[in-house]
Amino acid sequence: MERRTRRLSFATAKSRSAKIKTLDSVIGSVLKHYKLDARLKQVVALDIWNEVVGEQIASVAKAQRIEHGNLIVHVEKSVWRNELQFLKKEIIKKLNDKLKEEIVKDIVFR
Repeated sequence: MERRTRRLSFATAKSRSAKIKTLDSVIGSVLKHYKLDARLKQVVALDIWNEVVGEQIASVAKAQRIEHGNLIVHVEKSVWRNELQFLKKEIIKKLNDKLKEEIVKDIVFR
């Protein structure tokens, strides 16, 4: 009789473990359900700005926010703003490659 009880317990434990999800998958599901996953990626894009553009550009150009796929960047001097226009496509590609998703569609330098 004891063996039978153990087998039932093992079978019950096995079916429970099949229902257990990883914390990562639960958080991902919650973020998607509340449509926060895209916003989180936008925040990450702002965080990695300095790393992607490098120290010199980061010292004169500050990523501020993302609106409808447009990254808004405050640039201190017009000379830098003009220079960054030439680097825009490359910066967008580097940001999106790092994010592994197309979050930044354009950059607006102000």
